[in-house]
Amino acid sequence: MKPGPLNSPGSPSTRFGAGLAAAAPVGERDLIAQIRARVPAAPAWLAVGIGDDAAVVTPERGALEILTTDGLVEGVHFDRRFSTPADVGWKALAVNLSDVAAMGGTPRLALLSLALPASMQADEVHALIDGFLALASDARVALAGGNVTRSPGPLMVDVTVAGFARRRQVLTRAGARPGDEVYVSGTIGAAAAGLRWLQAGRPDIGTRPDDPGGMEACAARHRRPDPRVRVGALLGRNRAATACMDLSDGLADGVRQIAEASGVGALVEADAVPVEEAARRYFALADEDPVGAAIAGGDDYELLFTVPRRARGRLATVIRQSRGVAVTRIGRITREPQVGLVRGGATEPLPAGFVHF
Repeated sequence: MKPGPLNSPGSPSTRFGAGLAAAAPVGERDLIAQIRARVPAAPAWLAVGIGDDAAVVTPERGALEILTTDGLVEGVHFDRRFSTPADVGWKALAVNLSDVAAMGGTPRLALLSLALPASMQADEVHALIDGFLALASDARVALAGGNVTRSPGPLMVDVTVAGFARRRQVLTRAGARPGDEVYVSGTIGAAAAGLRWLQAGRPDIGTRPDDPGGMEACAARHRRPDPRVRVGALLGRNRAATACMDLSDGLADGVRQIAEASGVGALVEADAVPVEEAARRYFALADEDPVGAAIAGGDDYELLFTVPRRARGRLATVIRQSRGVAVTRIGRITREPQVGLVRGGATEPLPAGFVHF
């Protein structure tokens, strides 16, 4: 796969346009040209962008490069019954921006690769690009290239994002120390509840008088997560956090990952976990423990991070500059290698998070 251009002649994906629905026929070269025409002018640091065999980038002076890649597969990460093509394009970029944020970095370029099934129409492809470019504009990320090919099966969208951070500002999962406090951005549980609500076909739950439209808002969190790009960059620049990761597979999974990587334990206070109110009601109506269901669910894309007490002032600066994103203390890091949920004075095991295999 060549990262620079959106494909090249002679590849297995040449004339993929023949697979597009007849309602909107378009050739591969035409589609690539149309996408290229919609991409904003390249920033000065992008020496060679779309149209060559590879992108050429001027490194950020004095910084380390942060690279991440993630793919979305139809039927695994999204369902086209519930998500529009624009939602899919947005989410494909969002999950990668979230990874860069978790490293304390600032994203600046993206590569986009599409594997398109024969059933997908040209206007759907353009709608997918709409969603991708909308978030790219918000995050000030340049689309530098990618690939287009056919898929004999589901729609697949693969994105690579590059960002940067100064050497002493990079965050990892391995820096938590005993005595650090555990924090999470935003609220959790909304995306998991929203997806279940869509799958169950139960709009009545979300439209009750005490919850007008609440579940639709949860469904929107599943379709279009809001990556905490600014919060992550601020945590890195202010050196407020000792460890950080994003919550793609649930808060319970995140706590375990940080504890394992850092060689420590962690205790989460059930009463402190900021569960989205509509999700809390949804889980309660389903006779489930709202806290347990929320911390086990995935797709939140919030940031989970640890802060030493001496850095509370730095964290306060991050919160002031985060443009309204809530930050909640939910627990503490312990020396004993125990990971648990504290509720009513007793400690219980954390629920399992989402796993692919």
